[in-house]
Amino acid sequence: MAPGRKPSMDQPAGSEAGERAYAEMIAKARALLPRLRERAARTEELRHLPPETERDLHDGGLFRMLQPARIGGAELDYVALVDCAELLGQADASVAWNLANLASHHWMLGMFEQKAQDLVWSRDPDALIASSFIFPAGRATKVDGGYQLRGSWPFSSGVASCEWNMLASVVYSEDEADGIEYRIFLLPKGDYKVLDTWNVAGLRGTGSCDVEVRDAFVADHMTVAVGELAGGPTPGSKINPNPLYALPVFSLFPYVLSGVALGNAQACLDDYIEVTRHRISTYNRAKLSDFQSTQIKIAEASAKIDAARLIMRSACLDAMEDARCGHIPDMVTKTRYRRDGSFSVNLCTDAVSMLFAASGARGLFTSGVLQRQFRDAHAINSHLAFNFDAAGTNYGRVALGLPSENLTL
Repeated sequence: MAPGRKPSMDQPAGSEAGERAYAEMIAKARALLPRLRERAARTEELRHLPPETERDLHDGGLFRMLQPARIGGAELDYVALVDCAELLGQADASVAWNLANLASHHWMLGMFEQKAQDLVWSRDPDALIASSFIFPAGRATKVDGGYQLRGSWPFSSGVASCEWNMLASVVYSEDEADGIEYRIFLLPKGDYKVLDTWNVAGLRGTGSCDVEVRDAFVADHMTVAVGELAGGPTPGSKINPNPLYALPVFSLFPYVLSGVALGNAQACLDDYIEVTRHRISTYNRAKLSDFQSTQIKIAEASAKIDAARLIMRSACLDAMEDARCGHIPDMVTKTRYRRDGSFSVNLCTDAVSMLFAASGARGLFTSGVLQRQFRDAHAINSHLAFNFDAAGTNYGRVALGLPSENLTL
């Protein structure tokens, strides 16, 4: 067993059938690792997932891990996102990022009104849904029967493969007394334009392009207010009663993608140990494995990765248990979820940075994976959900009795 890795992932609490389905999903993800490693360079070159990788994920049912069972989805517990993303992240962070991101939108669609769910899944239960949850990027106004939406959104991961897109926007009212509302809009691909803007240093294979909406009408049933996703029954709960669809979406938002950082860091540690075990210093021909500094770095990196894993999984398991009990977390708990999500990813980034520095010039060669793991780690960490200054400040405010500044919670 490699340092920093548990012998097996604890299965979430649930029925025997649910535990079996979870184990099968993990096995399917694990079986893909060799193929994903072989394709990693090509994925970066393409700047999006290769068609054969996308097909592998579909064939394994991985995109549908959180989709309602009534549609044929696996309806697994939320922690499956972290666990599957960790596994795939050990082969290619870009693949893991798109898998977790797109799989989470099946989960979110399960919270919309039934009419929206039926419109998407009756056509194709495998249909992929992209997103951009940057609310200030859009402007919506209420009209008869729905909303008029326009805006330009960045970072819509995997959008080229998707038939739909969930776009976040602020809803403005002519009456200033009404204030503003945060709402998510579900649009078919014909209503938005994809802009090929994804030329980046890390997570190159995610195809996280910009999308633009000039002026689209979105019917009421194709939208959901952020306030309806704060925990407890949602518009979709009538047909999807599983507590999975009563989780507080934006409180748990970091854990959609945090497993990607975990898998990337674990792979970096495994590779470092394997290389260092046989590596000789070019300076004095000493074995690097004999250096105390090398041993300490392995210990520190593995401790950070193990701690990150415990933090991520505990948050997801606790949230599911609360939902099963019908308990809606208070604001301290919600901001703690955000705090811990960002902190755990920061731990993974620190581990990769330390191992990259310890590897010396070897890590600079583009023929090796270390430079990609380093770039991907910092690309992951740049996501706003993992900004500890923002998450930490808000947690501190709430702990001190001040109101939360995060309007999505």
